[in-house]
Amino acid sequence: MSPILEPLADFKSADLPEPPSSFWKLAGPGAVLVGLSIGAGEIIVWPLTVAQYGAGMVWAAMLGVFLQMWVNFEIGRWTIATGETVYTGYARVWRGFAPLFILFNVLGWLAPGWAMASGSALKALLVGPDFGAGTFWGSHSCWTMITFGAAAALLFGPKMIYHSVEKTIEVLIVIVTVGLILVAVAVGTADTWKELGRGAVNFGYRAEGVSARDLFTWLVFAGAGGTSNLFYSFYLRDKNLGMGALIPDMQNPLRGRAESIPATGFRYPETSDNRSRFAIWMRCVRKDQALFFWFLNSFTLLLFIFGALAVLRPQGIVPAKGTLIWDQSLILGEAFGRWGVAWGKIGRTIFLLVGVATLFSTQLALVDGVARSISDIVYTNVKVAQKRPLNWWYMLIALGWMAAGCGITFALDHFQSEEQELGVLLQAGYMGGFAMAVYVPLTLYINLRYLPRSARPGPGSIVMMLGASAVYMGFAAVSLIGELQKRWG
Repeated sequence: MSPILEPLADFKSADLPEPPSSFWKLAGPGAVLVGLSIGAGEIIVWPLTVAQYGAGMVWAAMLGVFLQMWVNFEIGRWTIATGETVYTGYARVWRGFAPLFILFNVLGWLAPGWAMASGSALKALLVGPDFGAGTFWGSHSCWTMITFGAAAALLFGPKMIYHSVEKTIEVLIVIVTVGLILVAVAVGTADTWKELGRGAVNFGYRAEGVSARDLFTWLVFAGAGGTSNLFYSFYLRDKNLGMGALIPDMQNPLRGRAESIPATGFRYPETSDNRSRFAIWMRCVRKDQALFFWFLNSFTLLLFIFGALAVLRPQGIVPAKGTLIWDQSLILGEAFGRWGVAWGKIGRTIFLLVGVATLFSTQLALVDGVARSISDIVYTNVKVAQKRPLNWWYMLIALGWMAAGCGITFALDHFQSEEQELGVLLQAGYMGGFAMAVYVPLTLYINLRYLPRSARPGPGSIVMMLGASAVYMGFAAVSLIGELQKRWG
C-alpha cells in the first residue's frame, strides 16, 4: 500500500432515503451547473467564432450541450446511489486517478481566464474599458482582484457555502436570460433565426481554416466542460439528493463548526422499496438536467450566438479579442438607439450587465468547484489529511486558488496582448477536453461495476455514454496527432 494514499473503505449498507413529494424542493443543482455553463464560451468564444465564420458550426455547440447532459445523468446516478463524489468512484478503480484528477483541475482551471474576463466586463460596465490605461487601477490585476474579493465574500460570508453559491447564481442566471431576450427582441430578424437553425443541423461541417483542435475546444466550451461537469456530485450531495442526504453539508469554516464528513459512501440492499426510491431519485436528476442544464443552457447559448449573428456578422465585424464584450455592447447600443438616445445607453448597459453576470457566475462556481474537488480528493485519499476537517481543506484551497489567480494575472499584465485573455480561456477548454476523454468512459465503467443492479445504466444510457466517449476520445486523439505532426512533422 502507498505510504501516502489512504485505503478506501468499502461501501456501508444503508437504505435510500425517502424522496420528497415535489421535484421543485430539489431543484437547484442543475441551475448551479448552468452558472458554470453560460460562461466565457457562450459570451466570448462562440460569438467570436460566429462573427468570424458564420453559423455553420453551431451544430457543435448543440452537440456539446446534449452530450454533456447524458454525462451529467451518469455523474448524478453515482452520487444519488452511493453518496460519494465521482472522484471517489474513480479512485476505487485505480488509486492513481486521485492525483491525476488533481492535475486535470490544476491544468484546466489555474490560469485565471474567467476571472480576467469577469474583471474586464465589470470594468467596462462601471467605468469603461479605457479607464486607468497604463496604471494599476485600469489593469487586469486590479479588476481581477475585485472580482475574486466578491467571490470570497460570497463563499465565506454565509454559514452554508452551497446555499450562497446556489442563490447567487440563480439571480445571475435570471439577469442573463432576461437581458438576452431583450437583446434578441431588439436586433432579431426572421432571416437570422433561419440561418441559426440551418447551422444547428449542419452536422459535421467545419469551416476552412478551423483545425480539429479548434473544433474540439469549442465543443467542450458548449456546456460546462472539462472537470466542471464533475462538480455536479457536490451540488447533489449538498442538496441532499439520494444517498447524499446521509452526508453532512459542508459548512463555512469561518462561521460553522467543523463536522466530520465520511470519506466514502453507501450501497443500498436490493429491496423493492430501494429500487422504487432509486427510480424516483433518478427521475429527479433527469428532470433537473433536462430543464436547467440542457434546455436553459441551449437557450442562452443560442441567444448569445444569435446576438453575434445579428449584430456582428452582417457588418463583417470581428471585434478585438480582448474587448469583444465592450465592442458588441456598443453595436447593440446603436441597435437600441433607433428608439432614442436613452434607449441606446440602456441597450449597451443591458449587454454589459449580462456580460458581468455571465462571467462572474462562472468565476464563482469555478472557485467553489475546484476547491471542492481538490479538497475532496485530498481528504478522501491522503492518509494524514483527515486530521483536519474537510471544510478546512476547502478554505485553504479556495483562498490559495484565488491568491494564485491574482498572482498569475499580475504576471500576465507585464506582457499582456489583446489575445492573451482569450488564449488563456482557450487553453483551459483544450485541456478540459482531454479530461473528458478520460472521465466520460470511466464514469460509465464505475456505474456498471460498483452500483446495485437496479441502479446501473440501461441500454439507452450505455449507448449515449459510449457515443460521448467516442466523440471526446476521438477529438482528443486527432488533436494530439495534429499537435505532434505540427511539432515533429
